[in-house]
Amino acid sequence: MPVAASSTTLTVTAHDGAELAVYADGPEDAPVTLVLAHGWTLDASAWRQQADDLASGPDAVRVVRYDQRGHGRSRSGGGACSIDLLGRDLAAVVEQAVPTGPVVLGGHSMGGMTIMALAAARPELFGDRITGVLLTNTSSGRLDPRGRREVPLRLRVQGHVQSAFFGYCSRTAERSERVRGHLPGPEGTVNPFLIKRYLYGPQAPRAAVLAGARMINDCPMATVADWYPALMRHNKAGALGALRTVPVEVVVGDADRLTPIAHSRRLVDELPQAVLHIEPGCGHMLPVERPGVVSSRLRGLCRIAVRDSN
Repeated sequence: MPVAASSTTLTVTAHDGAELAVYADGPEDAPVTLVLAHGWTLDASAWRQQADDLASGPDAVRVVRYDQRGHGRSRSGGGACSIDLLGRDLAAVVEQAVPTGPVVLGGHSMGGMTIMALAAARPELFGDRITGVLLTNTSSGRLDPRGRREVPLRLRVQGHVQSAFFGYCSRTAERSERVRGHLPGPEGTVNPFLIKRYLYGPQAPRAAVLAGARMINDCPMATVADWYPALMRHNKAGALGALRTVPVEVVVGDADRLTPIAHSRRLVDELPQAVLHIEPGCGHMLPVERPGVVSSRLRGLCRIAVRDSN
């Protein structure tokens, strides 16, 4: 995973002993710290542009990114995979890497679910330590189409196929890794074409598509497969009261196939103070595809945090 030369690398130890790789940019004495959690199959470099945008300049903040367990340079810990576990990891990152001062959280996809898990488990952190939240391309639940009669049959069948596929990959992780090694990689044409089709908007820059393809290709098959059921089980609808105590931005691309606009609308229905932004022509990888859009909203939340802390 590419890490800027200016980044300070830290290690945070989770409650079960798993070691999480953490990268900090910007001044240590900044008035606010931004903590960013990435999505499934990605790593902390998904937030590289936001770190560049926000960790320097006259209103610089400290930017802390980390590799979710099993992703990037972080160890998995060996336990059962759950979004609640990721919420506990995020609490450890905040407590160990940002022991004092106001914190703004940003979460993409599974990273947004991680923030929701933290809000449900540790509501006392919100409004005091955590003073703002950005949720992009994410969902509070109902991602699994199986068993839901209101979902088109095609999607229910697709859900069963995906569940069987990732279950097989989990049981045969080493073999699946070897098979993937013989498939076209991210520098070819087939892999980026598929990544763009399912994760990006039609006009996404090739450099952004390649960045996503490389992260996904570098993610171990065991991680890819083992975390899929956790995403399908995730359900924090009705448990997000802590997020009503802080400013919240919800951002989604109108071409997002993985967590479509309806998921963001449900979040805003539960969080009436939240601001919803729908980015036209953009897919699921908004922080990489349209980094400036995400940076500008994070900057606004950080400014509010600085203002309120004075």
